[in-house]
Amino acid sequence: MGNDAATEVLEPQECWELLRSVSVGRLAVWLGDRPDIFPVNYAVDHGSVVFRTGTGTKLEAALGDYPVAMEADGVDPDTGVAWSVVLRGKAVPLKNIDDVVQSFSLPLFPWEAGHKDQFVRIPADSVSGRRFTVTAPLTWWTPYSGTKPSRGE
Repeated sequence: MGNDAATEVLEPQECWELLRSVSVGRLAVWLGDRPDIFPVNYAVDHGSVVFRTGTGTKLEAALGDYPVAMEADGVDPDTGVAWSVVLRGKAVPLKNIDDVVQSFSLPLFPWEAGHKDQFVRIPADSVSGRRFTVTAPLTWWTPYSGTKPSRGE
């Protein structure tokens, strides 16, 4: 039995439950002519995720012309079972006063100090996830792992 057989594809409802279980994810954006990624503290809210940030590169890229992706994951150190969930959608700023006021009740606690007065919502166009058992290092380690290539390589 290969590793693919041990990977469980998660139903959307379970993906949302797992997204609610952590508060930090990675926001993938398109910035100019290249992809970039930023850590974000987020909260799940009505089929979307919401994060707060200050003005700057992350906000500009998130609200740009292209959709974004956000990934969150976790692992149970006792069982070795890990999960990963990816949400995709077009990020939008929260501008309506009712939306902004309501967002203040969300548990959004940025790790970094600073003026974080911009609230961004990513309505999910899609959400997908998987669960798997972390493979022991000896399964994928080879005698060549950790060796340095010779000068000609």
